Amino acid sequence: MSNNKIALVTGGSRGLGRDMAINLSKKGIDVIITYNRNKSAADEVVEEIEKEGQKGLVLQLDVSTVANHSNFFEELKNGLQEKFNATHFDFLINNAGTGIYKPYLETTEEDFDEMINVHFKGVYFLTQKAIPMINEGGRIINISSGLARFSFPNSSAYASAKGAVEVFTRYLAKELAPRKIGANVVAPGAIATDFGGGENKTNEQKRNAVANFTALGRVGEAEDIGGVVTFLCSDDAKWINGQRIEVAGGIFL
Repeated sequence: MSNNKIALVTGGSRGLGRDMAINLSKKGIDVIITYNRNKSAADEVVEEIEKEGQKGLVLQLDVSTVANHSNFFEELKNGLQEKFNATHFDFLINNAGTGIYKPYLETTEEDFDEMINVHFKGVYFLTQKAIPMINEGGRIINISSGLARFSFPNSSAYASAKGAVEVFTRYLAKELAPRKIGANVVAPGAIATDFGGGENKTNEQKRNAVANFTALGRVGEAEDIGGVVTFLCSDDAKWINGQRIEVAGGIFL
């Protein structure tokens, strides 16, 4: 059996998920990442994981389509056995997601369903299926957003789904306590990635506004987040449970 701890990072092919996966590997953790469409980008992340001396595995997953989760877990079981000689894993990081920036009055039912399905319903039921495969003493880390605490226009559907995930995480922490599985939320602020059309990378007006509202005076970068997720998977963080940790440089204090 594998002696290494194993993490599953959804949406690990780019942005925040990529940085989380590489950070975890640097701490001696083997990593399984999922991608939705871009397999070549995911394969590159596994190369980085392997450069750190850890094992990596890529699986395809559309988190938002709950009907496909059963197939994914069959592939996960096979992958764990073949690649890691394992039947269980230790850390689930629910990171996969997309963004829609639209005024509330223009948000359609389709937009709303897309946000709820990927950020809440998908996370809710994927986690439910994953729990029997998580080792006792494992961790679940759900990625939320600063937008669940403060309100920036044009993010109502996305932020509402993230708010739901934050409540859900507290219930996980309580109900999984008999198995010593901890659950926490990491809530990034505005991060310069390709997420939601890359607004935080390319929209200078928004970047300047974010920098002005942030105590540390800049927009976040992907590498600001991965280390915090990795810390929450470490023994140093074993007494942190049911918490929301905002990683946003001190925005809107």
